[in-house]
Amino acid sequence: MGNVYSEIVQFRGNHYDFGYMQGELLKESPILSNREKQWASIRKRHFNINEKEAIQLFTKFIPGMLDELHGLADALNWRMEDALREFGGYYVDYEKSGCSILTGSEFLIRNYDSHPGYYEGRYTIYQPTDTGYAVIGPSMQITGRTDGMNEKGLAMGYNFINRIGSGNGFVCNMIGRIILETCANVEEAISLIMEIPHRTSFSYVLLDPSGETFVVEASPRKVVARKSNISTNHFEVLTEENRYRMNDSLRRQNELEKQQSNDLNLYGAYRILNEEDKEIFSGNYGASAGTIHTSAYVPRERKTLFAIGGDRMPVIFDFNRFLEGEDINIKRIKGILKYDTPFINMGMIN
Repeated sequence: MGNVYSEIVQFRGNHYDFGYMQGELLKESPILSNREKQWASIRKRHFNINEKEAIQLFTKFIPGMLDELHGLADALNWRMEDALREFGGYYVDYEKSGCSILTGSEFLIRNYDSHPGYYEGRYTIYQPTDTGYAVIGPSMQITGRTDGMNEKGLAMGYNFINRIGSGNGFVCNMIGRIILETCANVEEAISLIMEIPHRTSFSYVLLDPSGETFVVEASPRKVVARKSNISTNHFEVLTEENRYRMNDSLRRQNELEKQQSNDLNLYGAYRILNEEDKEIFSGNYGASAGTIHTSAYVPRERKTLFAIGGDRMPVIFDFNRFLEGEDINIKRIKGILKYDTPFINMGMIN
């Protein structure tokens, strides 16, 4: 059993200042040192980055990110090239993971499944004053988002499909950040996913206040959108992109289909994913497929729920209050995982 936590990172201001603030926090955190150790032992994670190409893509899709990266670089006394490689979400490989998503007309519930040793333990709430929409959600690779919701009520989560046949492009967490910060609704998000270059194959699940969910199947070669309220770790249309072994993904899909109902509400759906006896929550942390957090998003009310570990009551955030200028008083979200490895924000790894 391991006690773990995510730290709340909240900020209002321009992207450069947000980046600089995060760089100052990182100087006092073991996150960067732990990531350096992890990457040193897995050299295939390092990719040469074309700085000019990356800057051109950020300028096109999310120009504020260049300012955020400059702020991070300045605070850490890094070259911009290093900040792009570490935090740019371009050409960087992604750890294999599980993940399950269930939606209704008023909610999106998402289990993030991975290995605790790669989890940053940061829950971010950022309201930019220069460009882009305010976004709430957990971070990945500092600048990216594993899931989240923006001020317009657009909610997003993604599911890993396959890394075989990877191409030049952004990884899932940066695409998630770009979706949330630049798209007002599902239609805009689908158009973006169709246009942006993809590093590997993922499904992106989208819900906005209109109440209709779309699953966008995206690979480096093709992107298609379909309506569905369930997503696990395989494509339904682009089946040629799927992994050879899909047994657990199909099992979770079947379980979600059996347990959902027409009158399922937010908390009933949350329990399906978070309670360990419901067969969706996973304890398979050693295989990078254990459930670390359960997130819930309520687009019409601009509320989010978040819990670390299974059988947990969620912390509830009223995003509207933050947007109106009220700070979040919570400093940390605590949880318990049935695994001994801590998150990389908690201490130095061996």
